[in-house]
Parts: sequence; C-alpha cells; structure tokens
Amino acid sequence: MTPLQGGRSTPSLEQIPFSRPHSPHKELVLGFAGLGAMGYPMARNLATRLQSPVIAHPIYVWNRSRAKCESLQEEVGKTHIKIADKPEDLALNCDIVITNLANDEVVKGVFEKFVAALKEAQSTKNKIFVETSTVYPTLAGELDTLMSSVPHCHLVMAPVFGAPPVADAAQLIVVMAGDYRSKKEVAHLMIPAMGRKVIDLGGNLEKAPTFKLIGNSMILGSLEILAESFTLAEKSGIKPTQIHGLVKDLMPAPILDAYANKMVHDLFDGSKGFAIDGGIKDSTHIRKLAAEVNSPMPALDTAHQHLLTARALHDSKKLRGDPVYETLDWSSIVAGTRVASGLDGFDSKKHSTAGPVPE
Repeated sequence: MTPLQGGRSTPSLEQIPFSRPHSPHKELVLGFAGLGAMGYPMARNLATRLQSPVIAHPIYVWNRSRAKCESLQEEVGKTHIKIADKPEDLALNCDIVITNLANDEVVKGVFEKFVAALKEAQSTKNKIFVETSTVYPTLAGELDTLMSSVPHCHLVMAPVFGAPPVADAAQLIVVMAGDYRSKKEVAHLMIPAMGRKVIDLGGNLEKAPTFKLIGNSMILGSLEILAESFTLAEKSGIKPTQIHGLVKDLMPAPILDAYANKMVHDLFDGSKGFAIDGGIKDSTHIRKLAAEVNSPMPALDTAHQHLLTARALHDSKKLRGDPVYETLDWSSIVAGTRVASGLDGFDSKKHSTAGPVPE
C-alpha cells in the first residue's frame, strides 16, 4: 500500500479487486441504517474518513433507537452526521445506502420500506443499496427482487468479517457480490475508510452471504474447540492460562488469542463483542445451509447446543437478578462445556484449582 495524505494508504489491487471508478460529477450522498455494535463504528469511520469531493457531508444515519444516532452526532459533529427520522428518508435522499441490521426479518422489513418510498416518489435516480449484515443466502434473492422493481436501483451484498474492535479500527474484510459497477463504486468508499480488503464473489448475490456463513462456521467451530479444551484442562488440573499460552505459541492467530483470553478470564460482555443472540442466529443459518446441501457439520451442531445452554443459564441469572453482563458475548459458549462437566458456567473462580490428574 502506498501512502496517502493524512497517514492513510492507497489500497492495492490485492485489497480491492476493482479499478477506481471515474470521478463523480457531483458529490455522492451516503446513508447508513443500523447503529448497533458493528454499525456504529462503521458509520462513524465512513463519516470521518471519507472527504469531499467523493462524499457529501453530512451523511444520513438512521437507527431504531434514535439515541444511538444522537450519540454518534455528538461524537463526530453535525457537519458529519444528519439524523434521519425514518429509513425511507435514506432511500429518498441518498445515492448509496448501507445497512447493518440485527437479523433477516429486520433487513427485509427495512428494504420493503425503502422500495415503498421510492415507488411512491416515482424515483428514477441511480441508487446503490449495500447490505452488510449476516443473513441467510436466499434473502439476497428476495432483496434483489424487491430492488429490481425500482428503476436504476442496484443491490450489493457485502457482509463483513470482524468483531466491533476490528470495525472500530477500520480493519474489516468485506465480501461482495452483485453488479460490477456498483461493487466498484462501493469498494472504493469502504476501503480503507471502513475496512482493509474486499473479496469479490461475482454477480450471484447469494454467494456473499453463503461465504460469510462458511467463514463464521470456521470461527464458531474454533470457539467450540477452545471451550472444550479449556474445560478439559480445568478438569485435569491444568491452568487455563497455560493452555492460553499454548494457543498463542501453537496457533498464533489474533482472533483465537482474543477469544481464548475472554474464556480464560470470563470476559463475556456482549456489548464489547459479538452478542450471543447473533451467534445463535448465525449457527441456525449455518446448520440450515448444511442440511440443504447435505453437508454434515457435527462440530457446529454441538456448538449451537452450547450457545443455547449459555444463553439459558444467563436468562436464569437475569430472572434471579444477578446477571454478570446485560448481554453475553458468544465466547460464553464455554459456559455450555463447563456446566456439562460439572463446573460453574460463568465464574471460573468457583472452580477447583486442582482437579483430578489422570495417572
């Protein structure tokens, strides 16, 4: 990567597999829907790192809870952020609209509002809609049918890899499928302002969410193995910190190190990571996809059950009024393996410091 002004870098062809688009005749108006744990830093980085004449300022943001919009506006200023009262405002006022939403039902509902507003306004402007959430592949086809009913509207499926801290650092990996010209336009907005690399999967929109589910299956499967190994260590009288050291020596991947650290130190705060509800939604999608294509994934089946166990345990603690965190991170999957082994799910300080050591 070559240096740019302000300390940023020019992405290479390896990072963006598209040539740079022609300079627009006018500044593009950008909108962002969904300011959750991922969407908030993504929108903030786009608002603060993209400059005129590429993007007009301020960019429009909408969230179901307006407080998130107000928080972002207060953080970066009214010159960067304009709050939309409803999602329809994004569709009508913006050239490019990016969404990052909780689940498939919410995504479809928001896109239906986009389309209804555009049809009512009889819009004929060129617009690109970019969906970055983790959804089931067939939803991409449903969204494409919706958007194709409006002239000159294009859909890009662009799910992202990376936890909230990765989004905060603008180091996400973006997977794209859809119309080539639209992907090119979007890619050069997102990289390096929001992420570090684009993976192009061609024109079939369903390929991007499929790829994302496969990637998440690798992460979730790794979490299950870590959880089982840490639990075995505790039951065998070996300190989990020693196993964490082995993870760093044997498999020095930042993502494994980060999740291992959460498990060892009971750092299950979902507000600072990937919430367990999202993990269960993703594991449900992965298992459904695996069943449809006759590709058994027994490790994912087990991981799914341990996520459900962790959530059930947490819900019970909520009912008793003593939850450790308001929302669990999916690293709390280890609670499932712990409880199955007779250990406390969320508080490793309650575990015996020296379990039985096999002869």
